[in-house]
Amino acid sequence: MAKSSKTLMTKTAAARIQSAEARANGGKVAKGGFAAKAQSAAARNTGGQGKKG
Repeated sequence: MAKSSKTLMTKTAAARIQSAEARANGGKVAKGGFAAKAQSAAARNTGGQGKKG
């Protein structure tokens, strides 16, 4: 079995991903796209802090 390394998504990393996607798509970030999934993972990994709801 291959050894897997798990690196948790952080809010900072998710923000960088979202920024890059927005730059590449004329300021738009796709709903349900990779940036959205990264942001969701970051919220889960930080206990949902900063999440409105």
